[in-house]
Amino acid sequence: MGRLYVVATPIGNLEDITLRALRILKEVDFVLCEDTRVTRKLLDHYQINTPTLSFHQHSSQAEVNKLISLISQGKNLALVTDAGTPGLSDPGGILVAEAFLSARRCHSGFGASATEVPTKVGTKAGASVSDCQIVAIPGPSALTAAISISGWPMDKFLFLGFLPHKKGRQTLLKKIAASEYPVVLYESVHRINKLLSELSEQNYYLVVARELTKKFETVYRGTVAEVKSQLKANEIKGEFVVIIQK
Repeated sequence: MGRLYVVATPIGNLEDITLRALRILKEVDFVLCEDTRVTRKLLDHYQINTPTLSFHQHSSQAEVNKLISLISQGKNLALVTDAGTPGLSDPGGILVAEAFLSARRCHSGFGASATEVPTKVGTKAGASVSDCQIVAIPGPSALTAAISISGWPMDKFLFLGFLPHKKGRQTLLKKIAASEYPVVLYESVHRINKLLSELSEQNYYLVVARELTKKFETVYRGTVAEVKSQLKANEIKGEFVVIIQK
């Protein structure tokens, strides 16, 4: 069986990629992309000619099965997202789980549900199950980038990713209010003002990082009211990482 490499790619600045990631992207048989057009810009920048395949949140089970079949045939695949580390607020974890389940079925001979999530399979990075390996190629992440410049103790924190638009949103806002640890969120340009308005009901301090590693990277700090006043209308672009501290 082949290998599935989970490869972190730049969140903005194309120089933020490891030498190992570049080598893997050159050596694999296919690169699995959230958006092939976005990934092609990165590959072209480094003169990498590896063929690309599409894999995103709308990929069907049949498409996932085809990718697993490629691994079973001995093909090596690199999974990337448009920016950052696959598996954080994107569907990368689905393919990883399916690859583990496929290996378990081959190894043990029993049928596992496609929706079953493996618990403990292997103990090392790249641990193999029936000759199938899932290997992490670590690197950029908006989450860790924002934490590193927050200036707050972040040895423990609650990460909630993108809050749901409607259903369940109020529940998570209550969880933020109840958390004894700092909370980290992702937010889009379309809902950052809504989020700040919702947070203004509590006495929070924020670090809001916009367009990390890109040309117009900006970091806002202060109370919710102070951040809202700093965030000018013409700067509400891109994606945001929001760190919430009581």
